[in-house]
Amino acid sequence: MAMHPGPRNLITDVPGLRVGNAEDHAIKTGCTVLLADTPFVAGVNVMGGAPGTRETDLLAPDRLVQAVDALVLSGGSAFGLDAASGVADGLRAAGRGFAASGALVPIVPGAILYDLNNGGAKDWADNPYKALGRAALAAARPDFALGTAGAGTGAMTGWIKGGLGSASVVLSSGITVGALVAVNALGSPMIGESRHFWAAPWEMQGEFGGLGWPGEFDPTLEPRPGKAMREATTIAIVATDANLSQAQATRMATAAQDGMARALSPAHTPLDGDLVFAVATGAQALTDPVADTYQLGHAAAVCLSRAIARAVYLARPMPDDRQPCWADL
Repeated sequence: MAMHPGPRNLITDVPGLRVGNAEDHAIKTGCTVLLADTPFVAGVNVMGGAPGTRETDLLAPDRLVQAVDALVLSGGSAFGLDAASGVADGLRAAGRGFAASGALVPIVPGAILYDLNNGGAKDWADNPYKALGRAALAAARPDFALGTAGAGTGAMTGWIKGGLGSASVVLSSGITVGALVAVNALGSPMIGESRHFWAAPWEMQGEFGGLGWPGEFDPTLEPRPGKAMREATTIAIVATDANLSQAQATRMATAAQDGMARALSPAHTPLDGDLVFAVATGAQALTDPVADTYQLGHAAAVCLSRAIARAVYLARPMPDDRQPCWADL
């Protein structure tokens, strides 16, 4: 049996999930929020050497809180962590949150990427990310923009413009898996200086150009960072409607990192903050816990590779860009 893309080819093909984007094209930045109508199980895996995160310690399987209200991906480096505060404010106003001694505390883990040196105006007087987070929450719906949008608005890679990507599959078991990613890697999504994606073997239905592999490439080339140090990361979410524990979700996040390594070269460097959250809504029971979790890890990696390529493929040129778009090659 073969898996196939979901109807939207977005992470929101997982029933009940919604995604909201907010961006400021003058600043060249933005944020993206993922949520559902009720809290969901979440785990995380970090393989980059320079992560920027909020509340990820809560996601360990031995922690008290076993479900979260939303996840946030944001530009802005450390300033962007404030986007999750805006999301938390909006959720609290809507009556969402972990009940603690009569108070509601929304649980909103997040991760950030560095986009402070991309040609945008960064001379703000007040941190703009809290307002962007609340705007992204208000915009959350099943359909959302990719490319130069949300957390991928100001993203760059080693030499070509990054962006926001997503992809999904439906397994023969009926379980759905999806990925959402903001690509701001130090490495390259392209093979050499070609238009061909490293993720090409995993492409489905021509979703990022259908170019396949180039005739050849040189495996002896030693990569050099194409942009300044400490200005890179790829941050992602993989999701499923399977009923997973927090430990199983964490294992799915770990397996999904393979998809990042297949789509970016190099990945997981000391200078990237490469991170994957995993989400499980619990709607679908596992019929075979061993075989199903085996397939879920593979599907999550495949979706993440495809989402990374789609992020770059769909990026569009904007004023004062410092890198070309794939469409310009």
